[in-house]
Amino acid sequence: MKKQIALGLCAVLGISIFAGCAKQDTTTALTPVRLNEVVHSVFYAPQYVAQELGFFEKEGLDVTVTTGNGADKSMTALLSGSADIALLGTEAGIYVYNEGKENYPKAFLQLTQRAGNFLVSRTEQPDFQWTDLNGKSVIGGRLGGMPELVLEYVLRENGMTPFQDVDIINNIDFTSTAGAFTGDVGDYTVEFEPVATTLEQNGTGHIVASLGEASGDIPYTVYMTNDTWLEENPKTITAFTKAIYLGQIWVETHTPEEIAKVILPQFPESDLQTLTTIIERYKNQHTWKTDPVFSEEGFTHIQNIMEQGGELSHRVPFTDFVVNTFAENVVSAGVK
Repeated sequence: MKKQIALGLCAVLGISIFAGCAKQDTTTALTPVRLNEVVHSVFYAPQYVAQELGFFEKEGLDVTVTTGNGADKSMTALLSGSADIALLGTEAGIYVYNEGKENYPKAFLQLTQRAGNFLVSRTEQPDFQWTDLNGKSVIGGRLGGMPELVLEYVLRENGMTPFQDVDIINNIDFTSTAGAFTGDVGDYTVEFEPVATTLEQNGTGHIVASLGEASGDIPYTVYMTNDTWLEENPKTITAFTKAIYLGQIWVETHTPEEIAKVILPQFPESDLQTLTTIIERYKNQHTWKTDPVFSEEGFTHIQNIMEQGGELSHRVPFTDFVVNTFAENVVSAGVK
């Protein structure tokens, strides 16, 4: 793996030297790809690095990105054909598989390996323990969604019963949880970045714990596409996987500040210092995979979490749901 990262770094540095990460010759036709991301978050930094440094164009792709603002919405976009590829939680694909759909989505590339959300308190709690939530209220996530399932899992791992020992608020839309917390709803809220840090900066809340650290390695967000599209577009899938792999390598081998400078255009409402702080937090907990191969061990863990949460009707076979061929081939070939 170190050799592969070194090779990838040379390739990335080479791209950087020539014309500031020059994009593919515009005389060459690029293959259009419609990508729907579940939310727009620093959590997906390797993808934004690939976008900003021209890695998709280098591989012959013209990637258009839309945001679903919810795994259910991103999955709907994929199933309806309004997106070719979706970046979303693994659980969304598992639900569709268990519904018995014939042309069900398959995961072909893993981006993150830790939950990317944080527990935000109204007060500073430097010695916070998860058991401090006993008897308190927490703004959680959509029932059946990964943010909510991971929260429930962490509570159980710390000896508490969700909805009994801890009041979890689930009736607030994903995009409105921070606003509700600011409006005095809940003792705590679970938020992704950059929202968690924004709450801290404006004095509304304080980050006291990481759900990623508390829950361990999970294939939290992966890239999926419908089975038919996967079979009909192997070259495009390979090119897409390679571009993301370049992004993963670049993130792994660069500092938080260097990463922040590259992806800052993706977050015009933020600033370099804030992004650097967020990225450093994510890097410290090993949020991002350093290669695109989907972990079977992580797949088992995520199904355990879903099962504990009462959201898994049947265990899904790894080989039915995951196609690692493209990722494995890209890693094996190295990046050039």
